[in-house]
Amino acid sequence: MKIRKIAFFDSKAYDSEYFDKLNDGEFGYELKYFKGHLTPDTIPIAKGYDAVCLFVNDVANAEIISSLKDFGIGLIAMRCAGYNNVDLKAAYGNVHVVRVPSYSPYAVAEHAVALMLTLNRKTHKAYYRNLDKNFTITGLLGFDMNQKTAGIIGTGQIGKVLIRILKGFGMKILAYDAFPDKAFAEKEGFEYTTLDSLYRQADIISLHCPLTPETQYMIDEKSIGIMKDGVMIINTSRGKLIKTKALIDGLKNKKIGYAGLDVYEEESEYFFEDKSGDVLDDDVLARLLSFNNVIVTSHQAFFTKEALTNIARTTLQNIKDYFEGNPLKNEICYNCGQPKKNCSKIKGGRCF
Repeated sequence: MKIRKIAFFDSKAYDSEYFDKLNDGEFGYELKYFKGHLTPDTIPIAKGYDAVCLFVNDVANAEIISSLKDFGIGLIAMRCAGYNNVDLKAAYGNVHVVRVPSYSPYAVAEHAVALMLTLNRKTHKAYYRNLDKNFTITGLLGFDMNQKTAGIIGTGQIGKVLIRILKGFGMKILAYDAFPDKAFAEKEGFEYTTLDSLYRQADIISLHCPLTPETQYMIDEKSIGIMKDGVMIINTSRGKLIKTKALIDGLKNKKIGYAGLDVYEEESEYFFEDKSGDVLDDDVLARLLSFNNVIVTSHQAFFTKEALTNIARTTLQNIKDYFEGNPLKNEICYNCGQPKKNCSKIKGGRCF
C-alpha cells in the first residue's frame, strides 16, 4: 500500500510534536515539515506530495491552486478554523479544502477573558513595576465587570463558551449573529440585538465571527463613533474585522479605552516569528504597540495542549477521509464559501 506524503508549511516545533505523536500511532502518513510559508516562490517544494497542510498565513491563491493541481495534489488541509487565505473560487473543481472548525472553544474564549482582565486590572503593568521594586498602585485602577454589558459578536462555539464565562462574572450579555441561536439565548438568559444596538450599549465588545466580505472592517470609524466612550474592544478572531487606522484614531481620541488584540490585519509577516533582532518596519503595528492601554498577543489564543491535540487529530482524520473516499465533513463549500452544514449544494459528502 502506498504511504501518502503530506507537506506541512509554516510549521513549528509544536506542530511536529503533536502531529507525529498521533500520526505514528494511528495514521501512518509520511509527514514533512517546512518552516517557510507556502507562497508562489515556495510552491515547487510541494511537488511529489499527495496533500499540503497549511496554516493561517500561508497563501492559497489561484496561482498556488493551479500549481497544486498540476502536481496532482487534490487536497489542502487547513490546520485551523479560518480559510480566508484560500481562493475558494479557484479551488472549486480543482482541489478540496478541509479545515478544523472546532479545536477548543475554551482555549480562545479563555484567552479573550485573559485579555479583558489584564487590560482592566493592569496586572501586566503591576508585574513589571514590582520587578523594579515599585509597589505603588497609582494608575492601576480598574472596574468591576459585574453588572457591565458585554457585546458578543458571533455566537458559535467560542462565543457560547465566552457568554457562559462572562455570565459567571455577573455581566449582562448582548449578542449579534447572522444566524442567532434563540434556543441557546433563552436557556442562558441573554438577548440578541442589532449591531448598532450592541455597539451603543456594550462596555466590552468581543469579536468571534469569521472574516467574510460582510464582516470585513465591521469595526470602523462609523461603528466606533456610536460606541460608548471608553469601550473595551477584544479581537481573537480575524485581524481584518477591525480597520486598524480607525482603531488607532479611536485610541488617540480616547473613544476607545482599551484594546486587546490576538490578531492583526497585516500579521502574516510578524506573528509566529521571532523578530526581536529586527527593526519593526510596520508603522501601524508599531503605533499599536506604543499605547499603554493596548495588549497585542501574536495569535496565541488557540495555543493550549488540548487544542493542539484536537487540531492534529481532526486534520489527520480529514486527510484520511479524503484518501479513503469518505464524505468530507469539514470541507468548505466553494459555491457559497460556507461550511458544508450551511450549504445544500454539496452532494455525496463532497463539494465536487
